[in-house]
Amino acid sequence: MAWPLWTLSRQYFSFHQATLLLIALLLAIFGYGYWHQKSQIHKGELIKADMADRKQYRLQDKSLSKLIYTQPSLLTPTRRDVLVLTSWLAPVVWEWTFNIDILNEQFQLQNATIGLTVFALKNYKEYLEQFLRSAETFFMVGHKVNYYIFTDQPHDVPQIPLHDGRKVVTLQMPSFERPQDISMQRMEFISIYSKQRFHKEVAYLVCSDVDVTFQHKVGVEILSPLFATLHLHFFMAGRETFHYERRPKSQAYIPKDEGDFYYTGSLFGGSVAEIYRLTAACHQMIITDKINNIEALQLGESHLNKYLLYHKPTKILSSEYMFNKKICFIIASLANLNNYKEHLRLRNLLGSSVWQWQKLGFHSLYIHHLTGWGGGGGVSFLIMHVPF
Repeated sequence: MAWPLWTLSRQYFSFHQATLLLIALLLAIFGYGYWHQKSQIHKGELIKADMADRKQYRLQDKSLSKLIYTQPSLLTPTRRDVLVLTSWLAPVVWEWTFNIDILNEQFQLQNATIGLTVFALKNYKEYLEQFLRSAETFFMVGHKVNYYIFTDQPHDVPQIPLHDGRKVVTLQMPSFERPQDISMQRMEFISIYSKQRFHKEVAYLVCSDVDVTFQHKVGVEILSPLFATLHLHFFMAGRETFHYERRPKSQAYIPKDEGDFYYTGSLFGGSVAEIYRLTAACHQMIITDKINNIEALQLGESHLNKYLLYHKPTKILSSEYMFNKKICFIIASLANLNNYKEHLRLRNLLGSSVWQWQKLGFHSLYIHHLTGWGGGGGVSFLIMHVPF
């Protein structure tokens, strides 16, 4: 009797195993069909996307003009008289170091918008119309621009004609009693709007003072993840003479044996993400100083220089970007001035008295180098701009 039961039990388990195998086989077939169909759909979507990309690329190819320019030479530097590359491999942008036509063609492929922030509070609103008109003439010509105007008087923002792809965005903010507060709160408001809004609307931010007037073209050659501009008065000076904050109590403190360059707070910028990090860090340093009852010597500019010392800019704009066209600025190089005719030409152009040098806006640091002439030595000068 036991044998038949064992036989039946064995047959039952065999049937059960066969059933499980059949179910597993059916599930495998069904799963393969489902995932195969899904993969085919996904593959079709990828093919469509690839075809769209190729079509767009072909359209972009057709829209690009053929540029004719001199082939670059690895043995011929663009400039020999000035620094064009820092030790951390950041380019220094001078006139004659770039081809704007090539840069414009490449930038157009990004289809990107540039944001320009400016603060026009209290009496500074008087500069706003001239600022906007000059920007429409010289700033990022041919590219899309959002002008972000921070102001306590939004109804007084001037209405001026704008080129296609450019618009004015008015951002209301409270007024402040002291001009110094505007300089410092600038960092806070740029950081807030970078996090909440700017990153959705623009690819790059350029931060400028409202009393700056664009007098020459400023284009995409300045753009980089993080760029800063050399201060006009200190680009030839030693680090010990920079207007860094020298009091250790301040968060902007920089010792006299540290520092690369002195950057102006009037023109800096970069990607929205980098500008957010910069302005948020500077604002935090300003808040800490306020708690400690100290105010940096050059306010926001001091904190900007502290940040850029330890977070190196990826591109540096030369002081040419802050030249006033009504002055003639001179770069002194380490060479002998033996050309008496050249010396006379400079003296006739600029005058030889200290009063005349100062009238032209030269820093006292340069007067020592510029006055007088020695037959056997001295300095030679490169004229960058001539007075109008």
